[in-house]
Amino acid sequence: MTKILFVCLGNICRSPMAEFVMKDLVKKAGLSEQFLIESAGTSRAGGPVYPPAKQKLAEHGISCKGKTSRQLQKGDYDVYDLLIGMDYGNLRNMRRICGGDPKQKMHLLLDFTDHPRDIADPWYTDDFDTAWLDIEKGCQGLLLRLKMREP
Repeated sequence: MTKILFVCLGNICRSPMAEFVMKDLVKKAGLSEQFLIESAGTSRAGGPVYPPAKQKLAEHGISCKGKTSRQLQKGDYDVYDLLIGMDYGNLRNMRRICGGDPKQKMHLLLDFTDHPRDIADPWYTDDFDTAWLDIEKGCQGLLLRLKMREP
């Protein structure tokens, strides 16, 4: 089983969107039992998914019902095979919280596309359409990369 943790700043916009997009993609591919997919934030815990992010998921037939934000913990590094940040600031904070990245488990989501870069935080930009497109493209690229690793 491949264990993936998506990470952003507050775990209320980008990382839960990535969590549920990826869950939807693996379900449609018939691979749900091969993955554990979750999300966390580097700065806070306990809040619901931000309403515009929840709405954007719902527009694509994806529910995030019951999701509550949680904070990244040092021990997550040992639990997950991949820790996927949404931007370079997230990666920096992930490395600080986890004590580095000795096993090279940390990546940016868009590293799995032809155009690696940060995913802008829609909390600040209010551009959930672009965030959706970037997250969907990143998750598709990540799933393709993981399927290529299969024997």
